[in-house]
Amino acid sequence: MKTKPIFVTQPSLAPLEEYFEILEDVWESGILTHNGPLVQRLEKEICTKLGLQNLVAVSNGTIALQMAIKALGLKGEIITTPFTWIATVSAIKWEGCTPVFCDIDHKTLNIDTAKIEEHITDKTVGIMPVHVFGNPCNIDIIEEIGRKYSLKIIYDAAHAVGSTYMGKSLLEYGDISAASLHATKLLNTAEGGCCITKDVKLHEKLKRIRFFGHNEEKNDIIEDGFNGKMTEVHAALGLANMKYHDEVLADRKNKYNYYLDKLQENTDLGFQQTELGESNFSYFPVIFKNKETLINTQTRCNRRGIFPRKYFHPSVNTFSKILEKQICPISEEVAQRILCFPLYWKLEYDKIDIVIDAILSKR
Repeated sequence: MKTKPIFVTQPSLAPLEEYFEILEDVWESGILTHNGPLVQRLEKEICTKLGLQNLVAVSNGTIALQMAIKALGLKGEIITTPFTWIATVSAIKWEGCTPVFCDIDHKTLNIDTAKIEEHITDKTVGIMPVHVFGNPCNIDIIEEIGRKYSLKIIYDAAHAVGSTYMGKSLLEYGDISAASLHATKLLNTAEGGCCITKDVKLHEKLKRIRFFGHNEEKNDIIEDGFNGKMTEVHAALGLANMKYHDEVLADRKNKYNYYLDKLQENTDLGFQQTELGESNFSYFPVIFKNKETLINTQTRCNRRGIFPRKYFHPSVNTFSKILEKQICPISEEVAQRILCFPLYWKLEYDKIDIVIDAILSKR
């Protein structure tokens, strides 16, 4: 019998019958979109679960980043990290801003806060750090820099649902945090995202931008917007999955630590470090001593039906057709040596043992 492949991730999904039960309300109401009752309910339940004040559910995490930039009215240079998915840069460019890359800290894989100020110019309008793999950035320093230079802070919190900082949700920080609810995230709506802010006026503006800049009270378009709405079908899946969020979060941490316990004595392997706050353990990245060791390990894994992924490879600053290259040696070098290994809710421990054996094996 052929062994089932072990992929890097699988979506965390509630039982199908529980999803169908919520969908019955959608079929009964006939409301599929336009800020429907399930979208509003999902927004409230996420806020209650995570202790947030204001949340706007949207169609995906990239749109959430674009909405954040638009809502803050940013035009100019935005400092960000090169160690991320291209969506971070795409959002900045789509809103007419210029991405400026600040290299990363080799331990946390987050933006190196000691290097941010050297990238600030008279054109800088904001900073967009990424909580890489759900690992909290050094928020205190970033927000101190923001205050010092009157810069807006947008956190790309795509991976960060469930992560905390100073005892609060990591999404609570910055002028706006933009999270993803994509299928690969701990809490998912298949496709989806959200914007979080403590500013009530900004929250109302984000809701208008989500729906073409429309003001309901005046029945008028009062600013530039676009279609960023989440559907009721996606919200229903999010509501079904919400019931299992705590279980998924705890499971992710346990499995992450299981990997770490088995692998950390191998001095040829490096691991992301969390210096502040609590990660949600979204991914299990391993940093190899060189590119050759990574390739050999990946080949060995693939032969055994295991499919880790190179997150994030290549370093975004090297996409020459997207923007002029900016040198970021640490990010570029780490991107050559990093693999994320299978980690998800329904992954059995005997399968993790197979992955660990493949990592440590020399044949």
